[in-house]
Amino acid sequence: MRGLFGTRPWRAADDPCCVVAVQNFKGGVGKSTLSVHLAQYLAIQGYRVALIDCDSQASATTLFGYVPDLDLTEDDTLYPFLRQEEMTSLDYALRKTHFDGLELIPANLRLFQSEYEIAARMARGQGGLIDRLAQGIASISDRFDVVVLDPPPALGAISLSVLRAANALVVPVPPTVMDFSSTAAFLAMLDETIETLAERGFAPTLQFLRFVASKVDENKSMQKELLNLMRTLFGHALVRTPLKDSAEIDNATARLMTVYELDGPVTSSAVRNRCLTYLDGVNAEIELDIRAMWPSHLSRLRKEGLA
Repeated sequence: MRGLFGTRPWRAADDPCCVVAVQNFKGGVGKSTLSVHLAQYLAIQGYRVALIDCDSQASATTLFGYVPDLDLTEDDTLYPFLRQEEMTSLDYALRKTHFDGLELIPANLRLFQSEYEIAARMARGQGGLIDRLAQGIASISDRFDVVVLDPPPALGAISLSVLRAANALVVPVPPTVMDFSSTAAFLAMLDETIETLAERGFAPTLQFLRFVASKVDENKSMQKELLNLMRTLFGHALVRTPLKDSAEIDNATARLMTVYELDGPVTSSAVRNRCLTYLDGVNAEIELDIRAMWPSHLSRLRKEGLA
């Protein structure tokens, strides 16, 4: 229908492809959950989306129904492209998904080997390897509006490559003391890392940075206090809608699915509807940030009072 009536919200050919990394130093913060739901939400809205799983734990890949170390080999992942300089395109690894307009580059445990290989080669003076992922994304970016990156929960060689390739950053932060302090350490390390990259001519160019309060349980008084602190510290950089902890997400994940692809509620209609409200609220705000990157969309956003 969108194709027939010319209402697909694609970027113009001269607009930059949005490469958004969903990144945090700590595991278990909802990074892969947010990455996959964001990619699927954007596909549902009609955008052309690529989701690149850069994490050898392959959580995002698993949510698309793969058993990573049985269904996939290392040749199906980023691994060959990162280690073979003669390869010029990531096209070999893209695979269609059951969402129209959404393609996936999967991961499996073998991708972990590339962490050591890239680090060792960079130590030998091959600094250009940090741009390798950016080169791969550039080779396929003309086919997509948005590329979502799900990196490992650490600032290793692949995460540095992700940071270099991205032009937008989304940081999920559960409002718990451990997760908040870990995020503070992540931001401090990120600041030092960006400064070091800038000194060597590899500074990332981020168009926006957004924090998402994830796994929120407002029945806990400490979480309420930390949410208020996050609103004070992060200001407008914090997505207004909190991504609340929901049994619907847990039950969908247990079925290797997402909330967007369930035919009906697993828990109850009320719980499902609340969960969709949170997910749509978070993803819609990030969608506005993405559209604001595109000159062809910015004028429309201003007319609508959204930018």
